[in-house]
Amino acid sequence: MSTATNRAVNGRAVNGRTFARRGTTDRAATAHAMTERTVTERTADDRQGTAEADNLAIASFLLGLPGLLLFNIVLGPIAITLATLALVRGTDRRIRAFLGLALGITSLVILAVTTATSHGVLIDLGS
Repeated sequence: MSTATNRAVNGRAVNGRTFARRGTTDRAATAHAMTERTVTERTADDRQGTAEADNLAIASFLLGLPGLLLFNIVLGPIAITLATLALVRGTDRRIRAFLGLALGITSLVILAVTTATSHGVLIDLGS
């Protein structure tokens, strides 16, 4: 038997490749491959989760902006909810999420002030 064959049989590296011993599985190589795959899958999941959180931050900002003037009873709470979800999920766009949160809260404050100053009547169709 040649030296290269002996190395292959004994589980040593030959020409940069690792061979398992005869009759056994190479558990270390299998565990390493599984760990490497798991790390790759985790980073892909992290990137996807961060991208979703970033999209939530953008959506909260874009819904909070028109919520200052239009449909603030609907858009304000949606902007607050989306901004909170984005912050909890760890968005990279934290400032955008905080702006969406502030705009959502401001739209609800504007709704409350408008309702209080008009004695609870927002639209008077009878006049």
